[in-house]
Amino acid sequence: MSWLGILLIGFAVTDLVHSARKVKVLPQMVGALSVLLLGMLGGMTSGRDVVALSVIAVVVLAWGFAVTWGFGHPAQTAAWLPLALFSLALTGAIICSVLAPPADGLIDRWLDAATFPALETVSADRLLLVLGAFGLQLSTGNVLVRLVLKSTGTINPGKDGGMPPTQLKGGRLLGPLERIFILALAMGGQVTAAAIVVAAKGLLRFPELSSRQEQATVHEMTEYFLLGSFVSWLVALGSYVLLV
Repeated sequence: MSWLGILLIGFAVTDLVHSARKVKVLPQMVGALSVLLLGMLGGMTSGRDVVALSVIAVVVLAWGFAVTWGFGHPAQTAAWLPLALFSLALTGAIICSVLAPPADGLIDRWLDAATFPALETVSADRLLLVLGAFGLQLSTGNVLVRLVLKSTGTINPGKDGGMPPTQLKGGRLLGPLERIFILALAMGGQVTAAAIVVAAKGLLRFPELSSRQEQATVHEMTEYFLLGSFVSWLVALGSYVLLV
């Protein structure tokens, strides 16, 4: 599963850098370099690994450019390119994961030397996959949500994937926190608690969605909230499925 974990980390790093520094090419380059660096640290130097890492680096580069183009183009359908690329890359990595040799190298030696009880039985492959799954909950999760919203016309496609003019604020911070919380609870065997978090979010948002002062935009807000929330939860739960 080392290839899959590195792919997810590459996506996560690219989107995190882009969210911090909106500079052309820089996020894609940092994401691709992180893929190659992790491969070296994981001792992935066999011919098969080198080919796989090269492909993953190209995919990460393509992801960064596709996301930028998808949000920058005014057409709703532009969002389908990065969504299709993400889906195909993830599917391909899952299918090919059985061919990936186990990672070792410096990462494996660090795990062997670590004194944390939680890391005693963790392999390098597992560590990469966990890091990738949790990294996906950050900026990449937000990107996927916004792409789906744009592809359905739920957000204004002419404003760089901007949100509609509603009172719903802080989603770009609350979304990652919510997804990380849900994924952590699910990994800890507390799936019921994760469901409670989902229900609590709906209750907290209900006053905004039913406000009489916002009747002009209440339907838009409800569609935005429901679709965005379901996609966000799907990212978290889908990541959990990859980890089990």
